[in-house]
Amino acid sequence: MSNPEKKKTIKTSIGGQAVIEGVMMRGPKVTALSVRMPDQSISTEEWATPDGNKWYKKTPFIRGIFNFIESMTCGYQSLMKAAEKAGLDDDEEPSKFEQKLRDMLGDKFMPFLEGCILLFSLVMALFFFAFLPTTIVNLLNGVITHPLALSALEGLTKIAILIVYLAAISNMSDIKRVFMYHGAEHKTIFCYEHGEELTVENVRKYKRFHPRCGTSFLVIVLLLSILVSSLISWDNLWVRVGLKVLCLPVIMSLSYECIKFAGRHDNLFTRILSAPGLWTQRLTTKEPDDSMIEVAIASMKRVIPENPDEALF
Repeated sequence: MSNPEKKKTIKTSIGGQAVIEGVMMRGPKVTALSVRMPDQSISTEEWATPDGNKWYKKTPFIRGIFNFIESMTCGYQSLMKAAEKAGLDDDEEPSKFEQKLRDMLGDKFMPFLEGCILLFSLVMALFFFAFLPTTIVNLLNGVITHPLALSALEGLTKIAILIVYLAAISNMSDIKRVFMYHGAEHKTIFCYEHGEELTVENVRKYKRFHPRCGTSFLVIVLLLSILVSSLISWDNLWVRVGLKVLCLPVIMSLSYECIKFAGRHDNLFTRILSAPGLWTQRLTTKEPDDSMIEVAIASMKRVIPENPDEALF
C-alpha cells in the first residue's frame, strides 16, 4: 500500500475536539457536533461559528488568548451537550443539594453549574501546573543555585505531572473511548487535507497524530513557560507564582503562534517544534474503530464550506 502521507496536501483551518461518544468539528462558518446515540444512530447538530474576522482574532500575538478562550468555551459546551445526548445522566438521581439549587436557579442552573466547573478546573490547573511544581523545586533552592537550572527542573516537573496524569487516565474505559474519538478526529482531518473522499476506508489509513492538536498546544505552553519562568526571581515563592500566572496570556499567545506556524509549514524546524506534542499524543489519542470514524466523518462533512478555499490556512 502506498503511504498516504506522501500525497499532495492542503493546510486546513478546520479543527475539532473529541467528546463523550462523539466529535465536534469547527469550520470557518459552521461548527458541528456528532454523537453516537444509545440506539447506535448518529445525532448531528450544527451552529454558526463565531466571526473570526474581528481584529483581535486576527492580530498576531493578540489573537491567541481570545481564540483559546473561545475554543475552550465551545469545547466545554460541546462536551456537556454530548454527555446529555449520550444519556450519561439518565440513571442518576440529583442529590438534595442539587435539587435545591435547581429549584432556586431554574433555567440558570446549568450556566451556573458550568461556570463552577470551569472555575474549579482553572483552580486545579493553576495548582498542579503553577503552584505545585514551583513549591517542589523551591525546596532545592540553595542546593541548586542557578535560576535557569531551577526553571528547567520546574518545567520538567510540570511535564512529568502532565505525563503521569495522562498515563493514569488513558486506560480508564470512558476516557479511553474519548481518546479513540480523538484519533478519529485527527484521521478524518488528515483525510480531508489529502483530498480524499471521506469514507471509513480512506480515513482509517491515516495517522492519528496532528501538529495542530490541543495536546501539542499544551506541551508548547509548558516548554515556553520554562524560558519565561527563567526570567522570574526565585527570592519569593508567592511572588514567583503570581508573576507566572500574570505571564500566562503571553505564553499562551506565543504558543498559539507556534501552533499556527507548525500547521502552515512542513520543514525541519516545524517537525522539531511539533515533535514533543506529537509524542504526547500517543497518550491522548488511540486507534478508533469504524463506528467512531463514521461519527467523525458525519461531523466533518457539516463544516466543510462550499468554497474549499475558505477553509485554508
